Amino acid sequence: MKKLKLILILIVGLSFEIQAQELDVNLQIRPRFEYRNGYKQLLQEGQEGTSQISQRSRLNFNYKQEDLIVKLTLQNTRTWGDVAPTAPADKNGVAVFEAWAQYNFTEKWSARMGRQVLSYDNQRILGEQDWGQQAQSHDALTVSYHTEKQKLDFGGAYNSTAENVVQTPYTVASYKTLQYAWYHNQFNSELGLSFLVLNTGYEYAPLPAPATKLLVDYMQTFGPYLTYKKGKIDTSFWLYGQTGKSTDQQVSAWNAAANIGYNITDAFKLGLGYEFLSGKDSNDGSTVIKSFNPIFGTNHGFNGYMDYFYVGNHLKNVGLQDAFLKLNYNVNKWQFALIPHVFLAAADVATPLPANEKLDSYLGTEIDATFGYNFKKNITVTGGYSQMFGSSTLEFVKGGEANHTNNWAWLMISVDPRIFSWKK
Repeated sequence: MKKLKLILILIVGLSFEIQAQELDVNLQIRPRFEYRNGYKQLLQEGQEGTSQISQRSRLNFNYKQEDLIVKLTLQNTRTWGDVAPTAPADKNGVAVFEAWAQYNFTEKWSARMGRQVLSYDNQRILGEQDWGQQAQSHDALTVSYHTEKQKLDFGGAYNSTAENVVQTPYTVASYKTLQYAWYHNQFNSELGLSFLVLNTGYEYAPLPAPATKLLVDYMQTFGPYLTYKKGKIDTSFWLYGQTGKSTDQQVSAWNAAANIGYNITDAFKLGLGYEFLSGKDSNDGSTVIKSFNPIFGTNHGFNGYMDYFYVGNHLKNVGLQDAFLKLNYNVNKWQFALIPHVFLAAADVATPLPANEKLDSYLGTEIDATFGYNFKKNITVTGGYSQMFGSSTLEFVKGGEANHTNNWAWLMISVDPRIFSWKK
C-alpha cells in the first residue's frame, strides 16, 4: 500500500512538472453606505428619505493550465442587518457569479462555456453592471477569434427554470434565448470601430390562449460604436436600432450618442456629451413599442447617477434626451468629477385625452459630484453626492413632488487583496 501511494504521488508530481499551471485567488469586500432621499424617483408628499449599508463579498478563483482557463467566482450580497446576529442561516446565501471554462484552440480561436460576464465596448448594451452589488452575468457559450487588431465574438444562451420533463413556462425575469455577434477592428492607435448584433427572445403566453401555449418573441438590437483618440482629444459615437417583436408588439426604436473629451492639462479633463433614446408620445395609441431599451447595459453609468432613467425604470415611456458636461480632475491619489445633466423627453408629453395639453419637454437637471481615493494597495475609497432638480413634467411622467429636496449621497470602500498566488 505504501508503494502504491508513493507511485501515485510520483505520477501526480510528474504531471505537474509537465504542465505549466497558474492559480490566483482574490477576495473582494465592498460595503457601501447610501442616503436615498429621492433616489430613482421624486419623493411624494409625506415620504422621508432612508439610509442603508449594502455589501458585496466575493471570492475569485482563476486557474490556468496550458490552453485551459477556468474561473469560479462566489459571492454574497447583503444589506447590513437583513439577518439577526443569531440567525442560523444567511438570507441570500452564497451565489455563483461566474463559473466558466475556456479552451484556447489556437492563439486566435477560443471557446468559453458557463456562467460568465458579457461586456462590450462602453457597456451601453451589454455590460457587467458592476455598480449593483449583485452585478450581472449570463449562462452562455461564447466563441472568440482575436488577433492584434481584430476581434470577433459569437455567443448564445438558452434558459430554463429547471430540468423539466414537459414544456414549462420560463418564470425567471429574463430572456428565454439569446444570440449575439460582436466585431471590433482597431485600425490604428487612434481609430477603433465595433459592430454589435444582439437577438433576444422572451417567452410569453398569448391571451386569450390555452395555458399550455407558450410563444417566444424576438427583438434585435444592432449598431456601431466608434472611438477616436488623438493627442489631447478623445471621442466616442454610437448608433443602435431596435426592431422585432416584444409580447406580440412590434418594436421600432433607436439610440444615438456623441461624446468628446479634451485633456486641458495632465490632471484636468473636460468633456461634453449628448444622448438620445427614442420614446413614445404619451397619448400615442398605437401598439408599436417606440421606446429604446438599453437591454443589458451598465445603465448606472449613463443618464445620471441617481438612476431616474433605465435602471429598472422608465421603459416603454417618453424616452430621453441627455445633454451633459464632464469635469475630471486627478491629482496624486485623488480623483474628482463633476457632471451636470440636463434631461428632456424625447417624445411629446401631454395630459390625457381629450384635453391633450402638451407639456414642456424639460424633465430636470441633475448634478453629480464624485471623488475617489487610493488609500492603500488594494484599498480604495469612493463617494459622491447627487441632486435632482425636477420639473413639473418629471412629476407628470414619474410621479412625486419636484418641490422636495431630492438628493442622494454614498460612500464605498473596496478591499481587493490577492490572498493566494501559485505558479508552476
